[in-house]
Amino acid sequence: MKFAYRFSNLLGAVYRRGNLSFSKDGNSVISPVGNRISVFDLKNNKSETLPVSTAKNITCVGLSPDGNLAILVDEDGAALLISLITRAVLHHFHFHKPVASIRFSPDGRKFVVTKENVALMYHAPGRNREFNAFVLDKSYYGPYDETTCIDWTDDSKCFVVGSKDMSTWVFGAERWSNLIYYSLGGHKDIMVGCFFEKDSLDLYTVSQDGTLCVWESDTELDGLVLRKTRLPEERGEEDERGEGEEEEPRGEVIRGKGERPKEKEGTKNVRYKQRSKHFFNKEGDFNNLTAAAFHKPTHILVTGFASGIFHLHELPEFNLIHSLSISDQRIATVSMNSSGDWIGFGCSGLGQLLVWEWQSESYVFKQQGHFNNMAALAYSPDGQYIATGGDDGKVKVWNMTSGLCFVTFTEHTSSVTNVTFTSRGFVIVSASLDGTVRAFDLHRYRNFRTFTSPRPAQFSSLAVDPSGDLVSAGAQDSFEVFIWSMQTGRLLEVLGGHEGPVSCLCFSPVQSILASASWDKTVRLWDMMDSWQTKETLRLTSDGLAVSYRPDGQELAVATLDGEISFWSPQSANQTGSVSGRHDLKMGRKETEKITSKQSAKGKSFTSLCYSADGESILAGGQSKFVCIYNIREQILMKKFEISCNLSLDAMEEFLDRRKMTEFGSLALVDEGVGDGDGVELSLPGVRKGDMSSRHFKPEIRVSSLRFSPTGRSWAATSTEGLLTYSLDGALVFDPYDLDLDVTPASVRRQLRQAKWAAAIVLAFRLNETALTQEVLEAVPHHQIAVVCGSLPDVYVEKLLGFIASALERCGHLQFYLSWSQSLLTQHGQKLKTRSGAVLPTIQSLQKSIQKHFEDLSKLCDWNMYTIRYAVALSKQKGVKRTAGDALCDKDESEDEDSEVMSEASLEETDMLM
Repeated sequence: MKFAYRFSNLLGAVYRRGNLSFSKDGNSVISPVGNRISVFDLKNNKSETLPVSTAKNITCVGLSPDGNLAILVDEDGAALLISLITRAVLHHFHFHKPVASIRFSPDGRKFVVTKENVALMYHAPGRNREFNAFVLDKSYYGPYDETTCIDWTDDSKCFVVGSKDMSTWVFGAERWSNLIYYSLGGHKDIMVGCFFEKDSLDLYTVSQDGTLCVWESDTELDGLVLRKTRLPEERGEEDERGEGEEEEPRGEVIRGKGERPKEKEGTKNVRYKQRSKHFFNKEGDFNNLTAAAFHKPTHILVTGFASGIFHLHELPEFNLIHSLSISDQRIATVSMNSSGDWIGFGCSGLGQLLVWEWQSESYVFKQQGHFNNMAALAYSPDGQYIATGGDDGKVKVWNMTSGLCFVTFTEHTSSVTNVTFTSRGFVIVSASLDGTVRAFDLHRYRNFRTFTSPRPAQFSSLAVDPSGDLVSAGAQDSFEVFIWSMQTGRLLEVLGGHEGPVSCLCFSPVQSILASASWDKTVRLWDMMDSWQTKETLRLTSDGLAVSYRPDGQELAVATLDGEISFWSPQSANQTGSVSGRHDLKMGRKETEKITSKQSAKGKSFTSLCYSADGESILAGGQSKFVCIYNIREQILMKKFEISCNLSLDAMEEFLDRRKMTEFGSLALVDEGVGDGDGVELSLPGVRKGDMSSRHFKPEIRVSSLRFSPTGRSWAATSTEGLLTYSLDGALVFDPYDLDLDVTPASVRRQLRQAKWAAAIVLAFRLNETALTQEVLEAVPHHQIAVVCGSLPDVYVEKLLGFIASALERCGHLQFYLSWSQSLLTQHGQKLKTRSGAVLPTIQSLQKSIQKHFEDLSKLCDWNMYTIRYAVALSKQKGVKRTAGDALCDKDESEDEDSEVMSEASLEETDMLM
C-alpha cells in the first residue's frame, strides 16, 4: 500500500478542445481536457477525471442517449468506447482519418461518424457481448468537402449532415422509397450547424457567415415509405470503390448526386423549400459564427461567435431573447442540457468552461484553468487546498474535495515562479518575474502585502519560515536573497554571497535556518537568528537546482544539474548519500531535435524535489514525463509514474516515427501555415483579434513542481497537461497486520457478542478489513468509548486514529467518531507527542476531516440563522401592518359612532321643530 498511488484527478484545466456534452439528467457536463475526460457535477459542485486516456488530444465526444456509453475520438481518428458507469474502456477502434463529429441516434441503435466527405453509420454497441462493437451499416457520400456537423430526427429515421462546401445533405437511415438523399444549398460559407425541428423533417441550417436558413418539408415523418428493393444509388462496395473505401470492409454505400433521385410510380419524393432566411450580422458588430446548438422542445437556438458573444433566438420567428459577451476569445463549442435551462460554452483559447442559466441570467458554473504552463504548486497545511501559479501571471486556489478553483488572484503582471502557504494556512505568498512578492489573504480574498526590492529583480524562488514572520525570495539576475517582514512589509536584509542565480530556497521546519541553492555549485545555510550569517556552505558537484528539508529537519536533499540527488546532514554539513537519477528520467526525443533521446538525456536533470510526509522517501521530477519515488535509506528507485501518454505533446516518444521522415528531413520542420498544424496558437505581441500571423507550437511534456500532501495520502504535480493529483488506491486490498490462524471475522464478531470491545478492535485491525473495522467500532456503546481507548495497546492507537480520519470523510456519524478521537488524543496525547514525526500525517489527515465538517456545519448554521432572522423580520413587519390596520379600524368605528350620534341628534332636533 505504501506506493500504491493511483491517478486521482486532473485540476488546473477544465477544457481544451472538442465538443461539450451534458449527461442524461442534465446535471453534469462532460468536457474533453487534452487526452482525458472530466465530468463536472453542477448540482453537487464536484469534478472528476475519468481514469481513461486516448493517444492524442480528444476532438469529439459522442454520448449515448441513456448516458451509459461514450465514444471518444482523438486527432488521428482513434476511438475508445468507454462505460460512464464502470469508468472502463470497453473497445478500441480506429477510423484511420480525423473525425469531425459523432452523434448517436435518439433510439440508441445507431450512430453516425463524419470524416472527410463521408458519413458512416454504425450499429451502436448493445447489451450483447460482441467481438467487434462497431459494425458498419451504411456509408453515405454526397458532400464534396469535409463534413462538419450532424443531427438526427426524433424518431431516428433520417439524419442531416453539414459540409464545408456550403451544402447540407439529408439522408435516410433506412431504405425509404421517397427519401434516399436530398441536397440543400442557400449558404455562402462553411456550415456550422444543421438541426431538425421537433417531430418533423423541417430544417434549420446555420453557416459561418451568420446566416440562418429555415427549410420546410412537404412530407411528415409518418409519410416516409419503406422500400424492399435496392436502387442504383445504393450500390454495394463490390460494384465500384471510391477513394478511401478500402478501410470499411462491410456495409451499403449510398452516393448522393447533383440531380435528385428519380421518383417511382405511386410515390412522391420528399421536397424542401426555403421558408425564410435570417442574418445575425446585420450591424456588422460580430465576427464569424463559430458554434451553434438547438433545443428542440423549446425551439431555442444558441449561437456563439469568434468575439466571445452568444445569442439566444426563438425559432422559427427568429426573435432575439438574449445576447451577452462571456469572453474575449472565440467560443469553440456550445451545448444545451435536456431541460433547455442550462447552456454550456467552451473557449479553447483561454481554457474556459461556462454554464449559463439563460432564464435567470446567471452563471451556474464558471471555471478557467491556467492558459499557459503551470509553474508552481503548494498544499495548505491541512491538505484541503492547493495553490498554483502559472506563466499567465495568475494565482489560483483549488479545493481538493471538489476539484474546482474558488478564487483567482490576478495582481501579478508577469509569470508566477513560486507559491507557498504560511503555517496557519490563511495566507498565500507568491513570487513573480515582475519583481514583486505578494501575500494574499484567504479570508477577504485580497492582496494585503506587496514586497519589492530596492532595485528591480526577477524572483525565481520563494520560502516562508515556519512562524510565518519572515518571507525570503531569491533573484535570478542579481544573485541575492531578500528577507522581508510579513508584519510590517519592510525589507530586513539582503543576503549576498552567491555567484550565480538563486534557484531554490527552503526553510528548516524546526529551526530558523534558510537553505539556498544556486547555480554557483553551492548550497548556503543562513542563520536567521544570528545576524543573517552563513552557517554552512555545502559544495556540490554541479549547479544546484532544487533543495528540500526533510519534515523533521534532520536531512537536506539537493538536486543538481548532473542528474544526481545528494543527501546532507545540516548539523555536520556532511554528505550522507546520493542517488543517480539521470537514467530514470528517460527523456523523449523532440520532433525537431537532431540528436537521439539517449544523448539529450545526458543534459537533463531533476528540477523539483519533495519529501514524503514520513520522510522515508523522496519524490523527484523534471524535464520528462516520469516522476520517480526513491527510498532514501536504500537509495534505490521504488516506483516510477508516467504522468502522461499524450502524443500530442512534444518529447513523448523515444524514437522518431519513420512515417514522418522524408528525403528532406522530418515533417515537423516543415511550416504548414496558419491553422494547418496541431498544437497551441500563439499570437504576436499586441494583437487582440484578426491576427494573420499567428504561429503554432507543440507543448513539451515536463514536470515543473511536485508536492506531497501533509496528510501523506496523496501527492500532486504541475505538468504541461495541468495539475495532476495521485492518491492512495481506495479499493479493497487485503493487507493484514500480525495475522494468526485464530484471527477471522467469526472470532471478531464472537468478541463483540461477549462485549469484549478492545479485543474485538485489536482483532479487526489485525485482519485489516475496512468494513469489519467500521462494524466493530460502531458496535461499541457511546459510554464505553473512554474505557476502550484507555485499554487499547499503544501500537493500535495510531492505526485507530488513521481509520477515524478516513471514516470521518465518508461517514455521517460525526459526534460518534469525534468522541473516539477526543478520547484517544486525551489519554494517549503524551505518548503520541514523543513520536510526533511519525504520527504527524495521521493527525493532519484527522484535522483535515474535522475542518471540512466544521466548514460545512458553519455554512449550514449561518444559513439557518439568516433564515430565522428573515422570518422574524417578516413577522415584525406583518405585526406593524396589523397594528396600523387595527388603528384604522378603530378610527373608522369611532367615526361611525360619531355619525350615529349626530344623526340621532339631528332627528331629535327635527322632532322638536315639528
